[in-house]
Amino acid sequence: MAIFTHVCLGAQDLAASKAFYDAALGALGIDSLGPMGEKGFLYGQGAPEFVILEPANGEPACHANGGTLGFSATARAQVRAFHEAGLANGGTDEGAPDPRSFMPTAYAAYLRDPAGNKICAYCFADGE
Repeated sequence: MAIFTHVCLGAQDLAASKAFYDAALGALGIDSLGPMGEKGFLYGQGAPEFVILEPANGEPACHANGGTLGFSATARAQVRAFHEAGLANGGTDEGAPDPRSFMPTAYAAYLRDPAGNKICAYCFADGE
């Protein structure tokens, strides 16, 4: 059982965020589940698990320093595809696809989305 029902990240420019997440999460096999009314978009695998939305309080969206949202990848090739798709759709590099030293099989890539939120994709499978 998952420990979260869903995760939300704020965005001011929903069109830019949608293009970015459609591409980056699509590379991981995570589906766009469509709009959440007029204020956001839903992503998941069968049920909404990740939401991009305009903040309900009307204040500007912001991101946390040190806060990162990690998505699961089943293969290192997916991590590379996630990073490439994100960069091609308005994201900025926060760490190229590469092994990570904290675990022998950890392989990850980091991006900032168009709103400045830091996300990553991790694969813990051994080899390519």
